[in-house]
Amino acid sequence: MRPVVLPPNGIPRFYRGGAAIAALRGIEPAGERVPEDWVGSTTTVFGEAELGLSRLPDGRLLRDAALADPAELFGPAHTARRGADPALLVKLLDAGERLPVHVHPDEAFAREALGSPHGKTEAWILIDTSEPVATMRVGFREDVDLATLRRWVREQDAHAMIDALNPLEVRPGDAIFVPAGVPHAIGEGALIVELQEPSDLSILLEWRGFLPDGDDAARLGLEWDLALRSVELSRRDPADLHRPRTSDGGGVASLLPPEADAFFRAEWVEAAPSADLERGFAILVVIEGAAELRPEQGDPLAIGRGDTLLLPWAAGPCRLEGPATAVACRPPARDPGGPP
Repeated sequence: MRPVVLPPNGIPRFYRGGAAIAALRGIEPAGERVPEDWVGSTTTVFGEAELGLSRLPDGRLLRDAALADPAELFGPAHTARRGADPALLVKLLDAGERLPVHVHPDEAFAREALGSPHGKTEAWILIDTSEPVATMRVGFREDVDLATLRRWVREQDAHAMIDALNPLEVRPGDAIFVPAGVPHAIGEGALIVELQEPSDLSILLEWRGFLPDGDDAARLGLEWDLALRSVELSRRDPADLHRPRTSDGGGVASLLPPEADAFFRAEWVEAAPSADLERGFAILVVIEGAAELRPEQGDPLAIGRGDTLLLPWAAGPCRLEGPATAVACRPPARDPGGPP
């Protein structure tokens, strides 16, 4: 299997956005509420049978290709641990408006309450903003008791919920790690590459004004008393979550803290004039410039801004000859709770 450029995979959602993704890709917007593009996805939208799945250029579902030969795609070590599960979902996300305060369950809660094998720890790599900075809100600034959170949700006190979260001012190249359970809200005007566990599980603590049909969809069909058990109520130090980009020295640089390695890895790639990518399954998002991708196995591939690529393990190590800037998204390096 060779590296391939993946076609767009726009996903309709309840919130506005999508124009910034279209501009990055150089295509026409698919609509005012198609704010996500799921890249290299073997994951479906919650409650859907096929929506969300990515297709390869030859028309096959990536999920089917993975099932047919997982070792070629993911490598023998990953396949021995996880089979045909990439353990990763990558998205382009364009927040055309501030997203509501919401939370994602961890794996234990997802298995017990929702029958899902994955929770939804995630990370955001900011690649563009409509303003000089974007304001993200992540984690409670102070401990919150469950009774107070219940009241905020019952009364839909959006002001109180937003005010209780840490405001983070982020710039292109910055990364934010968002463990499952941590409440958060993505700010308007942010275009991000999102890495996450491969599930579509969101509990909207703030739903009024976003979901027209009430709060049923906001709680994933759970009773609120159960749904709120997924929320981390203790304070979070924003410095533990936000990693500003500090280097422009070229090459490949890790973007996320070591704790993220159990869920996914992200690398900032500056091909000026070239950068070497290690062997292994990866989703590559080209965010600026043009380059030639030279895999160890297969022909060179001309790529440019807005292209999203699948790099299979079978292609061997790759060299990116620029000038170009990209984000490389990779599966977990270890299992949650396992040794580094």
